[in-house]
Amino acid sequence: MPQLKSIEVETAPEPTASVIWLHGLGANGHDFEPIVPDLQLPLAVRFIFPHAPNIPVTVNGGMVMPAWYDILAIDIDRCIDTEQIIASSQAIGEFIEQEIDRGIDSQQIILAGFSQGGAVAYQTAFSYPKPLAGIMALSTYFATKDSINISQANRRLPVFIGHGSMDNVVPEVLGQQANTILEEMGPPIDYFTYPIPHSICQEEIQDISVWLQKCLC
Repeated sequence: MPQLKSIEVETAPEPTASVIWLHGLGANGHDFEPIVPDLQLPLAVRFIFPHAPNIPVTVNGGMVMPAWYDILAIDIDRCIDTEQIIASSQAIGEFIEQEIDRGIDSQQIILAGFSQGGAVAYQTAFSYPKPLAGIMALSTYFATKDSINISQANRRLPVFIGHGSMDNVVPEVLGQQANTILEEMGPPIDYFTYPIPHSICQEEIQDISVWLQKCLC
């Protein structure tokens, strides 16, 4: 059983696929829960929204808040606590194992994450030893690009990257950087940009719905 608490929403009884969706810094599992009906999925999918633990965040003056890892300095390379991001990745791995134990094939499981949550999703998905269905990286960056041990099972994992062109929290250049790194690995990538700040919009929700149906059909 996962150590972290979470919220679950099912689009229909007896789901055959799962989406594990991680929120950003200072938010919680409720953050993206309202989006599920807007996706209008014709599939039975279980959405799981874990809550990050409460920890001190250095760049916010040491304030304790929901966070997947500490951010030590805000610069273009994002100085982070790598040990904490790996620990969070392992905690999310427990949700994947839970879904497999509930009868969901690993290749019907998608990881998704916004901002900080996306960085953990990158680490988890590309290091996980069993093949997954895909990863959604929303307004985020590949924080562990230089240290991750890529799993052969997920080297060509389908990727959805969505980023706002007016994002002043995680600049779009970091989404583009992740895209460039992934292009060298060879997975199929769908890159979308939107004229929005650090958030998501209705157009992005529609693109996510199409992509999810493509990966989980």
